[in-house]
Amino acid sequence: MDDSAAVAGLLWDRWLPANVRALISGALPGGERDGRRLAVWLAGVHDIGKATPAFACQVDQLADVMRAQGLEMRTRRQFGPDRRLAPHGMAGQVLLAQWLEERHGWAGRQSAQFAVVVGGHHGVMPAHGQLKGLDDRPHLLRTPGASRALWRRVQEELLDACADEFGVRERLAVWQAVKLPQPVQVLLSALVIVADWIASNPDLFPYFPQAVHRSGAERVAAAWEGLRLPGPWHAEEPPADVGELFGTRFDLPPGAVVRPVQEAAVRLARRMSVPGLMVIEAPMGEGKTEAALAVAEVFAARAGAGGVFFALPTMATGNAMFPRLLDWLKRLPAADGTRLSALLAHSKAALNDDYADLMRKGAQRIAAVEVDGEERPWRPADEKRVASAELVAHAWLRGRKKAMLSSFVVGTVDQLLFAGLKSRHLALRHLAVAGKVVVIDEAHAYDTYMSAYLDRVLSWLGAYRVPVVVLSATLPAGRRRQLAEAYAGVESAVGVEEFEAVAQADAYPLLTVVAPGGAPVVECPQTSARGTSVHLERFDDDLGVLADRLAVELEGGGCALVVRNTVNRVLETARVLRERFGDDAVTVAHSRFIDVDRAANDAGLLARFGPPGKSRERPRGPHVVVASQVAEQSLDVDFDLLVSDLCPVDLLLQRMGRLHRHERGEGQVERPRRLRTARCLVTGVDWTGQVPVPVRGSVAVYGAYGLLRSAAVLLEHLDGPRRPVRLPQDISPLVQSAYTEGAAAPAGWAEAMDAAWQRYEEHRKDQAERAGAFRLDAVGRPGRALIGWVAAGVGDADDTRAGRAQVRDSRESLEVVVVQRRPDGSLATVDWIAPDKAGLELPLDRPPAPGAARAAAACGLRLPTQFSYAEVMDRAIAELEELYVPAWQVKDSHWLAGQLILALDADCQTRLAGFQLRYSPSDGLEVTRV
Repeated sequence: MDDSAAVAGLLWDRWLPANVRALISGALPGGERDGRRLAVWLAGVHDIGKATPAFACQVDQLADVMRAQGLEMRTRRQFGPDRRLAPHGMAGQVLLAQWLEERHGWAGRQSAQFAVVVGGHHGVMPAHGQLKGLDDRPHLLRTPGASRALWRRVQEELLDACADEFGVRERLAVWQAVKLPQPVQVLLSALVIVADWIASNPDLFPYFPQAVHRSGAERVAAAWEGLRLPGPWHAEEPPADVGELFGTRFDLPPGAVVRPVQEAAVRLARRMSVPGLMVIEAPMGEGKTEAALAVAEVFAARAGAGGVFFALPTMATGNAMFPRLLDWLKRLPAADGTRLSALLAHSKAALNDDYADLMRKGAQRIAAVEVDGEERPWRPADEKRVASAELVAHAWLRGRKKAMLSSFVVGTVDQLLFAGLKSRHLALRHLAVAGKVVVIDEAHAYDTYMSAYLDRVLSWLGAYRVPVVVLSATLPAGRRRQLAEAYAGVESAVGVEEFEAVAQADAYPLLTVVAPGGAPVVECPQTSARGTSVHLERFDDDLGVLADRLAVELEGGGCALVVRNTVNRVLETARVLRERFGDDAVTVAHSRFIDVDRAANDAGLLARFGPPGKSRERPRGPHVVVASQVAEQSLDVDFDLLVSDLCPVDLLLQRMGRLHRHERGEGQVERPRRLRTARCLVTGVDWTGQVPVPVRGSVAVYGAYGLLRSAAVLLEHLDGPRRPVRLPQDISPLVQSAYTEGAAAPAGWAEAMDAAWQRYEEHRKDQAERAGAFRLDAVGRPGRALIGWVAAGVGDADDTRAGRAQVRDSRESLEVVVVQRRPDGSLATVDWIAPDKAGLELPLDRPPAPGAARAAAACGLRLPTQFSYAEVMDRAIAELEELYVPAWQVKDSHWLAGQLILALDADCQTRLAGFQLRYSPSDGLEVTRV
């Protein structure tokens, strides 16, 4: 009890961000002193439920000692299954509530809001039915008969001693009138969990009698020194001059100037009465990421936030963002000796070289307190990172439950959405985000299902007063309003003029800000001088016609991007174009590559098609990149010509953002003469009828309604004078027109549009209903205890194939590690990757060498949707488990333990669940039914 309380005090003093301390303290009459007292006291009493017969009976030798002192109890066997109805956390909640009510005159509702913190210290707050079940079995808390009074006296003496020791006895009468907000109850619960885990670690707090020579204070000091937990970021108010701020924080090219939207965002952040939500809508390539980090620094300094969480839509975009965050962190001012913890938060983060480097530098031996995801050992390194603040991936802050507690986190948006999913240890996720500035990138990329979770998370972030920055180039106005309402805490803003103005704003770029509980403010910064006019053209969906057209367009050289809506269409297109242009002149990019190849593909695209000055390998002759949707997000690539399947207009605009993205000479004179005008050929559609008919694959991905609305709003750019799409001026009008409900259909389209609308509405309602099944409830009124807060939840939430499916409207996917089987039957890493990693032996009778195991793990591959249907998945798993290697399922084989292994033959082929699989480094995975 003393250890947990002491650790809680240290966490309060040295680890909790200022804004978290302020939120807790603000709910109490004594402010900061009361906040600390309450946290320390609750950590001190959290295990009071162990002073019960149901718990004490577990070890016969110790139970006999207690019986000898008059504390009678049944044996564990005599209790039978009833003992499970009194887990010590819930028992502690009941005992603490009874003590507050019987000894201090509290009402049940008053005691519950404090006692529930004790009840939830193992990750789940008890539900009313569970408490009723325990109430009906008092023998689990105190043995009936002569010893009942003694049990009560022991329990009360312990609680009395804690009240005196931790200085709360005189405060209880004052706290009796407090109505603890639910966010405060959550944060206190999380703090107690963290204190308990640290104090329960025998490496830090050795069991008696190992540390008997130390006093309690010495024991705690030694443990804290051994833990070396990095403190929170203490952000300073950045330079007032925005140019100086950007010049010192970012590696800007020579002659770069701060863009109007960046300057306006920083200015508006400083002008807000309190930090809140800022939505930045600006064109692709306008520096929204840098604007978000600059605003985050302003918000953190003013709110007392202790870090930043940058949420992105995919692992690939997260990997690309992580080194940018590290570079920004190195440029932040920090006091000497400052250590900041950083994390790349997704399931394959350990394979990222930048993150692995941090883990090596932050290596230290700290054992896990309980099973908390994979804890991976890393060899210590003597080298130190030279930076204004030392950046580490702290050993204790690893694992799926604790990792998000690091100060600076880059991760997939799933990690944020999990904060809205009823799940075990949810309080820890809330503590993790409550102490940070949260940045949400590509906000337009989330469907109704994900948006339902995002809105609920935003409502809690608003209640925590967490500053949030949302980024998008193509955000529908209605969605903008929903985000603002969710954060501000407005249940229904129909008719509220301020929020209606948010929905009606049609300027672009656009900044929208709102404080928790406040009214929104909209500002319209100027656009930068950069702009592009894109000429659209209908194009037949015929591969031969496409090859002929590209041959003409690229006759004098040039780089074309062809974006397809499905991987199968990517591969079909690439096959035809290679016949025309040759293998070396066609590059394929999609998500169906092994991880190491996917990373190499992205790096290759940036090296050849990135910004001028950074891409030194741009092809001199004709070159075509055929890509799936991976080309839409966060890749700074620049092409001379675009061919795209029809897709929702916001995504088509994202694709256009890769066309003439950078100035290549004045008036684009460095581009081939035919390609100095930006052009986009829109295909993937049968254009011959009155109503366009998208190809089946596109309809399966996006739905007919979104595709028809996109075609409808593009008509003036496709027909008649064919007015070019002006970027950025036309971005917002096109997006708003496409997503305006009830918009009139073009002549002759009404019947097709109505049918598509009905299917769209049914799908959207179905998504909303299914999202509600495990979604966290809205923030309750102050004083309402968190009893049953995550009842009927999903258990643990994590970044696995099953976990991601909980917050995304997608089928559970199947992931494998790809290896090769040699002619003699042995296994090895695949033979086409880097020479020092290719063809390494993977022995079947012992764990592979660490380098070989890591090289194999880097060859992870997510199988396509054909393997997501229940019968096919079950068959595939059964076949894959035939290659189960017992020698790899050990602690020393953490890279490969638990992984499904897909072995390709020497020709990179295999069969699985009735499908033929063929892999090539140039095309990725091809799947055909046998």
